[in-house]
Amino acid sequence: MTKKFAYIRPSSHPINNSIIRTLSEQLPSFEIDVINVGELVKKRKTLVLTNMFFVFIEYGLEILLGKKQIKECFWRTPFVFRTIKKLVSTALLREQYEFSIQNQSLFDGSREGLPHYVYTDHTHLANLRYPGFERRNLYSQKWTEMERSIYHNAVINFTRSNYAAESIVQDYSCPPEKVVCVSAGSNVGTDFTVNREKYKNKNILFVGVDWKRKGGPDMVEAFKLVLKVHPDARLTIVGSSPKLNIPNCDVVGQVPLENVNYYYENASVFCLPSRLEPAALVFLEASAHELPVVTTNIGGSADRVIDGETGYLVEPGNVEQLSKVLIELLGNPDKCRTFGENGRRLVLERFTWQKVGKEIARNILATLGISE
Repeated sequence: MTKKFAYIRPSSHPINNSIIRTLSEQLPSFEIDVINVGELVKKRKTLVLTNMFFVFIEYGLEILLGKKQIKECFWRTPFVFRTIKKLVSTALLREQYEFSIQNQSLFDGSREGLPHYVYTDHTHLANLRYPGFERRNLYSQKWTEMERSIYHNAVINFTRSNYAAESIVQDYSCPPEKVVCVSAGSNVGTDFTVNREKYKNKNILFVGVDWKRKGGPDMVEAFKLVLKVHPDARLTIVGSSPKLNIPNCDVVGQVPLENVNYYYENASVFCLPSRLEPAALVFLEASAHELPVVTTNIGGSADRVIDGETGYLVEPGNVEQLSKVLIELLGNPDKCRTFGENGRRLVLERFTWQKVGKEIARNILATLGISE
């Protein structure tokens, strides 16, 4: 009889495809069933409408004031947390599974009696570790208390950064032996030829959908200072579509994942000065393309960018410091190349989906007492 396990995901984000593929490779004797929580919820219109009622009870004023977004609040009510728990538990009873593993920590996908694992890049209370983040900006206390059960009900919590691992242990009182940082891989791969003439282009690349959280406004102000020294510098913005009126700036907006490589290959420097950053995969993608990476010294960024070796880490919100390192890199193509080569080496050594999958599979099989 074929052994099976359930992979529980909140949505159809591209990272799920990478995780499913690497787990298939590392656990070849297992068949994977995918449970899409987003689809389970959307199929139940009554559930959606009822939860919207609780969304406005919990967060109505903050939504009206523009402090929170409805789509984010939707997943953070006690009602939807309990409902998803029931829906997933029912789905897990339909087959004989050896274990289950969920991506992200928006819900508790565990079922009593079935070994369960979590793979996540964040915790909610980790937000309190960012400069300037206030406790009043957290989601409801009831939901946060429920979030704790996600980590305690898991056999092992796999994280994409040491930052998230520390939070699970320290902020949620989870035993250290139940937390393992396995990092993540690059979704653009590494099988391509790098054009080393690109460092002379003086083209700064920003790739991010959440414009404000990813530090877009800081990037623009820093670029204005960069233009005073390098008037031929360019800024390319991919993923976001802010309305800007500055010279030498190309706002591309969102593009398919397979088209992002083009922008990496025509950039000289990658810059994402995030205000909050759990563990951005774009750092790995940029490094895989041998780009020096400039970002902020917060969250999981320090795992992915070695200051002074693969790029620079600056203080969040420090536009002057940000512009200074960008000016330096644009004026020094040789340093860009050296940082880029170091970054690619780091990705190949530590941040590939094959390595991630191997570490997850090894830990799961060890806790299950199974030899693969």
